[in-house]
Amino acid sequence: MKARNQVRFVITIVTIVFAGEVCFASGGDFEYWSTAGASLDINRDWGCTFEEELRFKDGGGELYYHHSDLGFVYKGLASWIDLGVNFRKVYSKNSAGEWVQEDRPHFNATLKGKVFGLDVSNRSRLEYRDRENEKDLWRYRNKLTVKLPVELTRLKLQPYVAEEAFFNLDDEGFNRNRLYSGFSVNVSKKVKGDIYYLWQTTESNGKWEDVSVIGTGLKFYF
Repeated sequence: MKARNQVRFVITIVTIVFAGEVCFASGGDFEYWSTAGASLDINRDWGCTFEEELRFKDGGGELYYHHSDLGFVYKGLASWIDLGVNFRKVYSKNSAGEWVQEDRPHFNATLKGKVFGLDVSNRSRLEYRDRENEKDLWRYRNKLTVKLPVELTRLKLQPYVAEEAFFNLDDEGFNRNRLYSGFSVNVSKKVKGDIYYLWQTTESNGKWEDVSVIGTGLKFYF
């Protein structure tokens, strides 16, 4: 791993954290989610990732969720699978409007390849939710993503669709589903962007509630 890339990776993480904390300290009809991240190749088989995400509700006007996620990915097993272990620190507002914390280590296995010319990936995630003032629990998430083999406009937008199902590994079982539709774009050789629409349905007290989300993301590669 080149020292120059190490320095750039650290600088990018510091910038992302600083920007996130500025927004976090500041003070509908839909929600807005904003994600920024970085990925660093440590060597041929191992990589390191970092991500910050902010979520705003009430028409995108009120910050209610923030997480930081650091992980390591092993890519040396085979070209069609990535294995990862991550730690996520979550801050979110509870029903009383108070900020609470959650520690969330998670383990990931992502299968990837081509099916009928389409780029397909399936990520299985097992996470342990160590929640403040709530019962801790294990949760399984499965996300299937399909990218179309086309590039639109001069920006070379690549459309994709995805579905993610959530299963609490207790009496609740399946209690959330997300449907995605969006575009990924290569901003430059080392920067990728993402814009998407997400429809999320969540079961709470026997009733399913839905929310619409507009999301954007940037990821830097080193």
